[in-house]
Amino acid sequence: MDVQTTELAIIGAEEGQASGVSWGAVAAGGIATAALSLLLLALGAGLGFSSVSPWSNSGISSTTFNIGAGLYLVVMAMVASTIGGYLAGRLRTKWAGVHTHEVFFRDTAHGFLAWALAVVLSAAFLTSAASHLVAGASAGLSQAAGVANQTLVDGVPLNNFVDALLRADPAANRAPMDPAARGEIVRIFALGLRDGGDLAAPDRAYVAQVVAARTGLSQADAEKRVTDVIIQAKTALDNARSAAAHLSLWLTASLLIGAFCASLAATEGGQLRDGTWSYDRGRA
Repeated sequence: MDVQTTELAIIGAEEGQASGVSWGAVAAGGIATAALSLLLLALGAGLGFSSVSPWSNSGISSTTFNIGAGLYLVVMAMVASTIGGYLAGRLRTKWAGVHTHEVFFRDTAHGFLAWALAVVLSAAFLTSAASHLVAGASAGLSQAAGVANQTLVDGVPLNNFVDALLRADPAANRAPMDPAARGEIVRIFALGLRDGGDLAAPDRAYVAQVVAARTGLSQADAEKRVTDVIIQAKTALDNARSAAAHLSLWLTASLLIGAFCASLAATEGGQLRDGTWSYDRGRA
């Protein structure tokens, strides 16, 4: 009895001095998760650009593309977090004399910590790499679409709407519009439509006068064109903001699912490390 008590005391002393976290395993799992996330992001960017076609009745719709992108974020988080969490559980040191429930808790914590480290690494270091990756893939599309030097509000280029607003009859042979005056119209639209607003009454009246002088339309027709273009711009802004909100929700869901997958995979990896994993239970 004294021998057993002495052994328990020695084990307790050793356990009290040892850390409950194997930081090397956590770092390995977190780095693996971050690297796999970047790899899958590159794959997703390539698949996304290849699925969009400039031809009508070709490719997929924007709604299908948005849903597919959201689902891909979830799948990407599941795959990367599962592998990273498994590595964090499988590579940690064996805890001698620790209760089974405590081992299960520690493995779960290791998976969660590996996932958290991967999120921090992705936000701190991999965001710029991912941005350059996506920007490089979309550079040709941006130049082809003529979106360089555009005035953007929530990602929507306002220059296109100003072009539609000031478009005149080619047969009239009117002189090109002064770039300073056109820039003023763009700034008025940007200031008025930002944060879900509208053009102020004096600005709307001034824009209508410029449109009438530029295109030769009557004042009533110019005001109607201004109203129609504003409605089109607001619709585009609403769609862009809705897409951004949906993307944020998908991203939140992918992060939560990734945390769960990493924690679960770490417990399985830890049990395989200790030789306590039951394959019959795993198949059940």
